[in-house]
Amino acid sequence: MDGEVMPGQSGGAERLGRTVRRPAGPWTPAVHEYLRYLSERGLRGVPEVLGIEAEREVLSYVRGRGVPVDGEVVLDNVLVEAVAWLRDFHDIAEGFRPNGPRRWRSAETELEADQIICHNDPGTYNWIIESGHFVAMVDWDMAGPGQRIDDLAFLAWTALPLDRAVSDNGADAEVMRRLDLLVDAYGEFGPVTVLHAVEDRMQTACDRIAIGQGRGDAAMVNLGRAGEPQRTLDRLEAFRERLSGWESML
Repeated sequence: MDGEVMPGQSGGAERLGRTVRRPAGPWTPAVHEYLRYLSERGLRGVPEVLGIEAEREVLSYVRGRGVPVDGEVVLDNVLVEAVAWLRDFHDIAEGFRPNGPRRWRSAETELEADQIICHNDPGTYNWIIESGHFVAMVDWDMAGPGQRIDDLAFLAWTALPLDRAVSDNGADAEVMRRLDLLVDAYGEFGPVTVLHAVEDRMQTACDRIAIGQGRGDAAMVNLGRAGEPQRTLDRLEAFRERLSGWESML
């Protein structure tokens, strides 16, 4: 049976009944091990791993709607719910300590003592919303070692949002208000810390896309057709120009 092609910049995902099938890669076994670990420890809002068939991973379909890239600023309650979910996820992730290296998408590596396995791509375009509430985070193939602040900074980039140009009609104040919501919901980092983490995290994201394109990673090549990483690099430059003004508002 042919499946329904699902939207996404990197492509390759299809819905078939109550399942989603996506291209598998060398990183898939580690990601599946991790998703099972999170699910077994009660983390809500993650797809269930159903296996691998014909070089495609099979996951449960999560009901709800996605958030279009650049097409929506999520409501305050959805933002807060997603950040609270991220904190729950990170707290559970602290217990995942595999004995030996795992092959993640970026590299084969061991988890360092001060790291967790991050989602690494928790932008709003990977959120599922149902009945006006955040219900799940999907697209885990970029998971790998990192710091908690890395995921929080990435989330802030698209959810506040920090990645789009803002006008002079009060939008800056609105973004900073939502930054306060984010830091209160996570409960560990201050707003200035998050803002400065955004710059490093999004530069790393651009570097990883470019490296993936260089080695022929199909998903990263597809992102190139959508203008990445240059689109994000351009937005990151605009972010740097606004950063001091935002800091002065805090």
